[in-house]
Amino acid sequence: MNLQKRLWRPEPSFRLLAKLIQVNWLYVLLICALAGVGYLALYSAGGGTAKTFAAPQIARFGFGLIMMVAVALLSPRVLKILSVPIYLVSVGLLVLVLRMGHVGKGAERWINLAGMQFQPSEFAKIALVLALSTWFCRIDPKRMGNPLRLIPPALMTLLPVALVLKEPNLGTAVIIGTIGATLFFTAGMRLWQIAILLAPVPFLGKVVYGHLHDYQKARIDTFLHPEHDPLGAGYNIIQSKIALGSGGMWGEGYLHGSQGQLNFLPEKQTDFIFTMIGEEWGYAGAISVIGLLGIMILGGMLIALRSRNQFGRLLGLGISVDLFLYCAVNLSMVMGVIPVGGVPLPLISYGGSAMLTMMFGFGLLMSAWVHRNERDRPSEDTAT
Repeated sequence: MNLQKRLWRPEPSFRLLAKLIQVNWLYVLLICALAGVGYLALYSAGGGTAKTFAAPQIARFGFGLIMMVAVALLSPRVLKILSVPIYLVSVGLLVLVLRMGHVGKGAERWINLAGMQFQPSEFAKIALVLALSTWFCRIDPKRMGNPLRLIPPALMTLLPVALVLKEPNLGTAVIIGTIGATLFFTAGMRLWQIAILLAPVPFLGKVVYGHLHDYQKARIDTFLHPEHDPLGAGYNIIQSKIALGSGGMWGEGYLHGSQGQLNFLPEKQTDFIFTMIGEEWGYAGAISVIGLLGIMILGGMLIALRSRNQFGRLLGLGISVDLFLYCAVNLSMVMGVIPVGGVPLPLISYGGSAMLTMMFGFGLLMSAWVHRNERDRPSEDTAT
């Protein structure tokens, strides 16, 4: 009962209106612009019709936009209370997907919720950011040198990483681990502690490779030598490079990309959506989309820096790092810089899980901005 009262304590309507006005509407406009790019790309991927991909995606975005604004109005106090239940739900969903998940392309990554396929690993990233931000904001940074204080957040990070690896989903597991490591460092983890943790990494490559599934090994081998199987494992990346190269400076024209429109390009609505953009809009269009993504990432970092409380700084940084990793992995993948993995391009690639979880993350980012002037209360360590 006390928890319910704390969560649902009524606020005067003028306070809610003031918070609504303080939302960073310029950043929201950038989000809408990126979703607009996604609509155009998915309209093209659907063969010139919105029904296949674009219409369902824009409907999800509309729902996500409402959710984002609602989350932005939540105070840090409420978010901190909700952080533990949200984290536990995310872990529970990861366990559930291992027991009754939908199998696709050699991995169990989806479960059916209310008639929609949901990927819990996407939600786990945002849940971890919220949980770690709550944990670290309650610890005096001067006491971060005590290794015992790092054990709980380390377990909080390793648990979802291990569950996602079990699916298996190596790419998302690496992203979750990287987000956790970034928040550890930002919260005040000592350099010598980081060095100890990273020391074994160079020696684990061969061990990890030996435990990979066959399809994951095939992706790595294809990345190194795509020409060895041009009609099989190497087909995706070869077609992606052909499409990007054929776009030239100004592209082949909207709805006129040869590789995409003639269905030579696989997964053109999800993993390889950026390839369609590069083919139809050329280098100019591709670099414009990358620039828009870069502005959003830098904007998120700026929101984190402007926050006067540790919770807002960590929250803003975690969401920004998540967005950066999404973009970096997807763009590197379609250009052949890293092995192909199932990481979508935020707000552009088709998919409900990534769209809704990313909009939830943007809501947390907006909350950090709306409440940026709130000061930290004395930490638990200081109080004791």
